[in-house]
Amino acid sequence: MVEDVVKSLGYLCLGSRFRRIGERLQADTQQMIEELGVSIQAAQYPFLGAIDRLGPLTIGELAQAVGITQPGATRTASQLMELGFLDMQPSAEDQRRRVVSLTPKGQELVDYSKQQVWPRIAAAVADLCRNLDGPLLEQLAAMEDGLAEAPLIRRVRAPCVHSDAQRTL
Repeated sequence: MVEDVVKSLGYLCLGSRFRRIGERLQADTQQMIEELGVSIQAAQYPFLGAIDRLGPLTIGELAQAVGITQPGATRTASQLMELGFLDMQPSAEDQRRRVVSLTPKGQELVDYSKQQVWPRIAAAVADLCRNLDGPLLEQLAAMEDGLAEAPLIRRVRAPCVHSDAQRTL
């Protein structure tokens, strides 16, 4: 077996380890949401969650709420608009600013996700992290080992019964 150099270099490669764990969590989350009949990317969920929690937001506010750049927020919001989950209109106070809100279809997806998807993802990640203790590098190693042993989808198995309404989400 080849040595995991990123792991063995410790703090020197901390960013790479975070990215590696993040990519694995995203991939596992994507598999879970697909099995639950949802047709968006895992990385798009924070946008829907932010607007649901905070109400309609400008692109700049949305970028700030999810912690990414404004061009990234514009790109993701545009993708979600094409899918029919978001709407964008000029701001009533300043016509130069655009306000993003959930469409009825978007609200339906959020409501379904709050009941069926998000609790399962949160429970699976909590299960992954439940035995973490000690120094950060040891915790990251435990997370990586835990994901190798059992991906998120195996940590909280949900029945995959899709209604016609869920398949269109």
